[in-house]
Amino acid sequence: MEIVYADPRIVVAVKPAGVLSTDEPGGMPQLLRQELGTPCIRTVHRLDAAVSGLMVYARSAKAASLLSEQIRSRTFGKEDLAVVHGVPEGGVMTDLLGRDPVRRRTYVAAEPGKDVRPELSYEVLGSREGLSLVRIRLHTGRTHQIRVQFASRGFPLVGDRKYGGGEEGESIALWSWRLEFAHPQTGAAMRFSKLPPKEAPWLDFPMPLTGR
Repeated sequence: MEIVYADPRIVVAVKPAGVLSTDEPGGMPQLLRQELGTPCIRTVHRLDAAVSGLMVYARSAKAASLLSEQIRSRTFGKEDLAVVHGVPEGGVMTDLLGRDPVRRRTYVAAEPGKDVRPELSYEVLGSREGLSLVRIRLHTGRTHQIRVQFASRGFPLVGDRKYGGGEEGESIALWSWRLEFAHPQTGAAMRFSKLPPKEAPWLDFPMPLTGR
């Protein structure tokens, strides 16, 4: 596990694929508590277990509350990179999403439910041999949101067997690459970026500049 930044109020780390982002045995909070020797690590946003990339965790209840408020008010910025099958055009995706708790699958629903309409915007950074690299900005956060919204339009993520885009042994090509938020104690603008590993399918595409 790679720790990108730590101070008395927050810690930013790279969550590996296969590790839960929530506070369960073997999850990121437990691992961070062990690594940092601190009793308090609180989850304020989530990544699917199979997905990797940057996450910020709070190191106090007050910091967790302030970061969570930024997420609710949509002042917390998060961008992801993904490699998808096909060549989408870019734009905004807005859907009604339902959740099947038995099959643990999210789906595009035809009828309104109690949920809001999850939304994301994205741009295509490059296409090659039937695959495309996309940069995604989430405006809402729902379980499997990116994965199901792209798959429902015929652009499943590479490696995503649950939603029709993967083969045996492939990892899901979805990476949390950029975070922007106000520090919960000082109010300072915090910006972190981390490119995905230099391996397939990421190697086939030009990466965005981390300083942008």
